[in-house]
Amino acid sequence: MTAPSTASWTYADSYVAEDDLLAAARARAEEVGVTPIGQGGGAALRFLASVLDARAVVEVGTGTGVSGLWLLRGMRADGVLTTVDIEAEHQRLARQTFTEAGIPTQRARTIAGSALEVLPRLTDGHYDLVFCDGEKTEYGEYLTEALRLLRPGGVVAFDNALWHDRVADPAQRDEETVTVRDLGRTVAERDDLVPLLLPIGDGLLVAKKEWAPEA
Repeated sequence: MTAPSTASWTYADSYVAEDDLLAAARARAEEVGVTPIGQGGGAALRFLASVLDARAVVEVGTGTGVSGLWLLRGMRADGVLTTVDIEAEHQRLARQTFTEAGIPTQRARTIAGSALEVLPRLTDGHYDLVFCDGEKTEYGEYLTEALRLLRPGGVVAFDNALWHDRVADPAQRDEETVTVRDLGRTVAERDDLVPLLLPIGDGLLVAKKEWAPEA
């Protein structure tokens, strides 16, 4: 099997178009130096939220609301996104994105703070989807928290799973690359997860939390 051409990858990644609201959120991200999830990855998040009929979603890394808006558009009409970011200014811009998109304020709960301090305070087994796009060196710890937060059948997703083409190159041994690579290995080897690595954008690693066997 031959690999798709660059043109085919680009076509696939941009298959689901973004509207002016998402374009505005991306422009804000560029202004403040934030790199949001790519277009194809955002479409995948909306798809996952829709398939799960998600009522409760956690996001690590609010940014300016690009991924959050994709998620909210896939969730139930009464679904609530809880999004965590250490930068309060980024969250202010995200709330602007959500307001412009007509998202009711009660549907987007923004929490400013470190993810590893906030996540332990959230309710066990309550969430349908956990999306992680925060500090790459903390990805392993995010997985631990996500598995606690997810209901059986829920899904965890990690952006930048290919980390700028570094993960596939064993010669790359910087801390971020090693952490992301180890995360992929851990997810693939766990018996309680159904894993999938999607080569869209900078890579989207997803895994379904299996139902616990009956006693």
